[in-house]
Amino acid sequence: MKSHEEYLRIAIDVSKRSRENGNTPFGAILVDKDGDILMEQENIEITERCGIGHAEIILASRASKEYTKDFLWDCTLYTTVEPCCMCSGAIYWCNIGTVVYGMSELDLLKITGDDPQNPTFHLPCRDVFSKGQKDIKVLGPFPSVEEGVREVHEGFWGKKVLFKSN
Repeated sequence: MKSHEEYLRIAIDVSKRSRENGNTPFGAILVDKDGDILMEQENIEITERCGIGHAEIILASRASKEYTKDFLWDCTLYTTVEPCCMCSGAIYWCNIGTVVYGMSELDLLKITGDDPQNPTFHLPCRDVFSKGQKDIKVLGPFPSVEEGVREVHEGFWGKKVLFKSN
């Protein structure tokens, strides 16, 4: 089984592909209790013209169609940046039991500023989960991978429109 940092580096690679494919630079992976990677997901906001096309919410939706809630409770969602409140809700409802993230949403805000593509809430995922009835485990941020997450975002924000025109 890999370390949390190793899985986060894989999620960073997914975020690089997301950016290369014309989307916002975020990535997530789903790992089962045995350490096997079940799914990878990049953001699809720009290319799919989907305002809720975050990697975490798309991955959670895909996973909920393929696996039972009992199975997902023993899985871990690794993501480059702390899940926003929308994605945290999806993770909660899909019953994914553990979340591991590389960079906090607050640190992401320092990079994105007031870019309209990323109107960040200051609502940590731990706060969202604490209002529910499930004890979802959260680990992060991981300073050992934050620079790698940050590098994928360099030069991206402030230069994009909300959606590409057809």
